Amino acid sequence: MANLSEHSYTINLEPSISHIIGQQDVLNRLFLLDKEERVPHAMLFVGAQGVGKMAVAIEFAKHMLKKYDPNGNAEAMVERGSHPDLIYSFPFVKPTGSNGEIICDDFKTEWIEMLQDSHYFSNDDWLRRLSADNKQAITNVAESNSLIKKLSLKSSQGGYKICIIWQAEKMNTECANKLLKIIEEPPTQTIFILTTEHPELILETIRSRTQVIDFKSLSAEEIAQSLVEKRHVDSEMAMKVARASSGSWLQALNIISGEGERQEFLSVFQMLMRHGYQKKVLELKQWSSSITSWGREKQKRFLDYCLMITRENFMYNFHTPELCYMTPNEEEFATKFSPFINEQNILDFNTIYNTAIRDISRNANANIVFYDMALKVIILLQRR
Repeated sequence: MANLSEHSYTINLEPSISHIIGQQDVLNRLFLLDKEERVPHAMLFVGAQGVGKMAVAIEFAKHMLKKYDPNGNAEAMVERGSHPDLIYSFPFVKPTGSNGEIICDDFKTEWIEMLQDSHYFSNDDWLRRLSADNKQAITNVAESNSLIKKLSLKSSQGGYKICIIWQAEKMNTECANKLLKIIEEPPTQTIFILTTEHPELILETIRSRTQVIDFKSLSAEEIAQSLVEKRHVDSEMAMKVARASSGSWLQALNIISGEGERQEFLSVFQMLMRHGYQKKVLELKQWSSSITSWGREKQKRFLDYCLMITRENFMYNFHTPELCYMTPNEEEFATKFSPFINEQNILDFNTIYNTAIRDISRNANANIVFYDMALKVIILLQRR
């Protein structure tokens, strides 16, 4: 890979790609690869949720397809989701009661509607589109067979065929193994762009055959500027939200809307701490049971949130605003709660949350895991 610092090649953000927030280094790298005719046949876009992997993937696909566009329609077709040489693959949930093989084409309407709404979306956003919030989405072997068939056909425009595989870590083993050979030896002028938040879950044989493109978390300044320009948020509030968003545009949008998971998790965390402080064992048991209605991925995200908000409350005690990254609602809660997080219990809080994450990941009984954690909260809150 060329060192970009050795080149003066940059791109100007035209109106068509002004919706991409930050990631200038990634864009420069991709356009430089194209300029030098070194675009890899398979790339793996790696980064956290909400940093723009899909937005960049679609924009780069559009750029490559426009190079072979005799009628000047490529951009419009990509935006409509109708370009025959741009193929999407994504995880899905098989509808209850459905018979026969299910592939991505069966969800094309929902997928295109989501892309037309925004190129920034999460797994939960997609599952809500499918009315399958608590189910696990996967990409199956029938989909891999469908992809191989599509990619074996010649380009309709005489140029590239581009396959974007969203959440590549959700391909099941059979699907991944089936795609391995075509990723390793693709047809001429075929480009694979795989996106993932968890590269460690992708088959090593596939990872080794892709060129990894790392996406950094967005800076607070980039998010704040976009909130002001795109959402007309007051500049002071925009910076507060940006600092609390953990480098994710989606997280920032959830915060300003007052909706989304972060607000929900704060309420659930507050209930846990309130019952724990008051030693209400029966209420804690009921609290634990309510968590079991969530899917395991959401349970793990909540535990990650517990780690984060506990750490932020500990830092709040030092009265150094630049070290705290909380939403206004979280900060309001911290004014009274933070004294309960101190040197006597912070490490043990981290331990019980990390232990719960490990147990949930190993498919332990969620009710038992969360009730055990809740009982330990009672003890830790007494340490002052």
